[in-house]
Amino acid sequence: MASNRPAPEAPFIPAQRETETFGYGSYRAEEGPWEEWNPTEDSVAPVRGRHRVAKQRGGFARSSTVLGVGVIAAVGAGGMASANSGKPPVSISMPDLPSVGSLFEDGSADTQSAHTATLSTVGLPSTDEGEDAADAGEVLRNRIMAQAEQQQGQAETKASAVALAAAEKRSAEAAAKAEQEAAAKAAEAKEKAEADAKEAAAEAKKAAEEKRLAELAKQYALPTSSYTITSTFGQAGSMWSSGYHTGLDFAAPTGTLIKAVHSGTITEAGWAGAYGYRTILTLDDGTELWFCHQSSINVSTGQKVSTGEVIGRVGATGNVTGPHLHLEVHPGGQPTGIDPMAWLRDKGLNP
Repeated sequence: MASNRPAPEAPFIPAQRETETFGYGSYRAEEGPWEEWNPTEDSVAPVRGRHRVAKQRGGFARSSTVLGVGVIAAVGAGGMASANSGKPPVSISMPDLPSVGSLFEDGSADTQSAHTATLSTVGLPSTDEGEDAADAGEVLRNRIMAQAEQQQGQAETKASAVALAAAEKRSAEAAAKAEQEAAAKAAEAKEKAEADAKEAAAEAKKAAEEKRLAELAKQYALPTSSYTITSTFGQAGSMWSSGYHTGLDFAAPTGTLIKAVHSGTITEAGWAGAYGYRTILTLDDGTELWFCHQSSINVSTGQKVSTGEVIGRVGATGNVTGPHLHLEVHPGGQPTGIDPMAWLRDKGLNP
């Protein structure tokens, strides 16, 4: 760095000195007989080069100014370093010096009052600024904590919602499963109840039928005894003129007793061609019972008979191959008969 040329030395001129000297209140011997030198534009030539220095009013003022600016720069640099490093600022203890403004000779009162702060306080935050910084830090901390709590609350709310949805899903599935099981059990119970009801109804019907047949059995009787069923109703064969058998045959020895199946009236008794000797018993409901192929007849027309009363004997008269009783049933006296086996069973009899 280039330096200024030294100013020419002032000549030594003895003179009468004033009673007041610069910087001291009384004369001192070591001051010597000095003559004050004031540099002028002619005596101080500007230095040519990269660095130029402005005109200065006095050596002490320039040194004080440079010192103040250096202290301010040092304190500012220290504060910036503390801010950048994230560490709390370190206070610098310095002796209080006169204010920078007071070092200038031509400064006004207003200018000096504006710069009355000592250099030891330069760069340090005031009490209000410290409190504001602390408040700002506390606000930032509270804001961060609030955001963290809000995020945590949102996460907990979301987790609770997921858990609630899962619980509701499990509850719905369990309820659906229970409903299905209940429906299946109800259907099974219904089917069982219906089956039990049907079975009970069947048993009741059977019991009623048995009771009815038992009562009818007391009123009806088989036409003969010691017999064998040899031909049934509807059986086909060339031996019958109609091409099929029209009655029920009870094969029994000749002379076996023939009894009235039910109480009624004898409406016919005599020879009937292919039927041999035949007796017709008409019941109260109009049903006609034909007893055919008898060897003898024991009743006459118009006679009233009761159940089990003897009306003739088994024989082999008419169109037959052996002794037997041929029984036909004609409801309402119609010419075409029905199955005597079914009719007898309906009356509680089992041929």
